[in-house]
Amino acid sequence: MTYEHNTTKQLIEKWLLYISANLRYSKHTVNNYKRDLIQLHNFLELENVNLQDLTTDIVRNFIVKKHASGLGPRGLARMISSWRSFYKWLKLELGIHLNPLDDIKAPKPPKNLPKSISVDQMKALLDENIKKISSNDTDPIIVRDQAIFELFYSSGLRLAELISIDMIFIKNKSYESKSWLNIETSEIIIHGKGNKQRILPVSNIAMFALNQWIKTRQKFISNKTTEQDKYALFIGIKGKRISPRVIQTQLRKTSLHLNLPENISPHTIRHSFASHLLQSSQDLRAVQELLGHKTISTTQIYTKLDFQHLSLIYDKTHPRAYRKNKS
Repeated sequence: MTYEHNTTKQLIEKWLLYISANLRYSKHTVNNYKRDLIQLHNFLELENVNLQDLTTDIVRNFIVKKHASGLGPRGLARMISSWRSFYKWLKLELGIHLNPLDDIKAPKPPKNLPKSISVDQMKALLDENIKKISSNDTDPIIVRDQAIFELFYSSGLRLAELISIDMIFIKNKSYESKSWLNIETSEIIIHGKGNKQRILPVSNIAMFALNQWIKTRQKFISNKTTEQDKYALFIGIKGKRISPRVIQTQLRKTSLHLNLPENISPHTIRHSFASHLLQSSQDLRAVQELLGHKTISTTQIYTKLDFQHLSLIYDKTHPRAYRKNKS
């Protein structure tokens, strides 16, 4: 197969299909790659250059222009990573030997500490829907949202991981589960970043919420629900696998109602899960496994606890801490 038999757009579509079907990347990740590669396609057309003639110098000039137009380090780093991965695939697909991104170093984005909320705030968030369910247990949306929030905090999941969970493990000619729930063992099996599998426990409270949702989930199934969407643990009102936007919107609504920080996201809950576990167990290695981090250094960012918590530990444990209170 040669470049002449494929347009750049066709090759991009082939690669997106490959990472979705073969590498089982999430829809969110594939869409991010797609946006980055559309930029590559438009840039090549603007410069009147084809894929195999793109040089490192041309790429560098483009990066400088993108940075000057306001694209930050994170966006640039992701774009470079997307282009580099695409060219690695082109090497296998078309025999293009030179990767113009090989000598491009992505700018390092600032390491911002992910935000977390306190244990009391987390409890308030999780208890809010319980009150509504107690007074109106017929609303399937509230029951579903409660199960989602509980599972996020119970198992420290990424948003894409939660969305990918199926009711049970399914494998047939057209579909194979990426992640699934095991009700009997109260566990979820997750294929996370890098297609790495991990088995996570689900708390008793989260399992109760999940069972409540499973009882009412059938109300969302319609004649528009596809065969694959029927397998999904969480579905929306249109009968399709729930989308990231719906989860983010529902979480924000509940947060604002409770006067909690309005920027609470699924990642906020994931960070809170990690921070609260570390505060109580101090077992960094266990938290690393639960979060699915490849290296312990990634998990170490969660050890940067807020000053108030550190001060509390100091006052309780340091033999000379009492002197501070007497002065």
